[in-house]
Amino acid sequence: MKPFKNVAIVGVGLIGGSIGLALRQRKLAEAVIGIGRRQGSLRIARRAGAVTNTTIDIARGVAEAELVVLCSPVQLIVEHARIAAQHAPEGTLITDAGSTKQAIVEALDTGLPRGCRFLGGHPLAGSEKAGPSYAQADLFEGRVAVLTPTLNTHAQDYDVLESLWQALGAVVVKMPADEHDRTLAMISHLPHAAASMLAATMPEAYLRLGATGLRDTTRLAAGSPALWGQIMAQNRENILGALEQFGRKLAQFHTALRDENYDTVEQLLTEGKKKRDALGN
Repeated sequence: MKPFKNVAIVGVGLIGGSIGLALRQRKLAEAVIGIGRRQGSLRIARRAGAVTNTTIDIARGVAEAELVVLCSPVQLIVEHARIAAQHAPEGTLITDAGSTKQAIVEALDTGLPRGCRFLGGHPLAGSEKAGPSYAQADLFEGRVAVLTPTLNTHAQDYDVLESLWQALGAVVVKMPADEHDRTLAMISHLPHAAASMLAATMPEAYLRLGATGLRDTTRLAAGSPALWGQIMAQNRENILGALEQFGRKLAQFHTALRDENYDTVEQLLTEGKKKRDALGN
């Protein structure tokens, strides 16, 4: 793909920092401007090589941007997109990396000033760890990056972002924003809720005996409660539906174990193993 002259990244944490590192190491952008709320975090991003310049002022940071990538918490993405559109060059393309899509896409699909346009995105890569110190240039290698175009999306804009994510090593999947949110409720948001509630259920006196199984199963619970609370709020209805499905399966297991129906217990465990094995390593 043709390199960008200037890319602005709002929110240079794990995802934003990894995008910046990948852009720079693969020579896909001449300048990468990191925009954030804390100077300390921005200094870390710059020392890590994720960005070439930093600022805490969105208007200043996007002033010369050809592309703006919003890696803000999901509840701030709409606000940050509108600020960016007011101050970026005319016709600048804006995208995001938010874990929810429908509310964001509906708010930004039309009406941005200065001819700026928004196309929603979500790289399915990340960790319970946060911050630019954990950024990796190869974070997106072999991972899925979802794009959520609408009837208003310009074909050229889709092509630009598809080429960008492919250049970062990702496999691009196109889907409607509402389908994205239903899917992520099941494959990402439900697992986080389950891991967190499992960890919360553990009596503190037992934790000193916790070994690999407990640590692996509850790893997601180490993610930021504030950020995940925003995700849960934005995708509430879909997550409630996923929780109901999970509850029915858990109740089925509970009933089988209570009634000493060990054939059903093993059948349910086998179903779980089969689907886990299909995920691969």
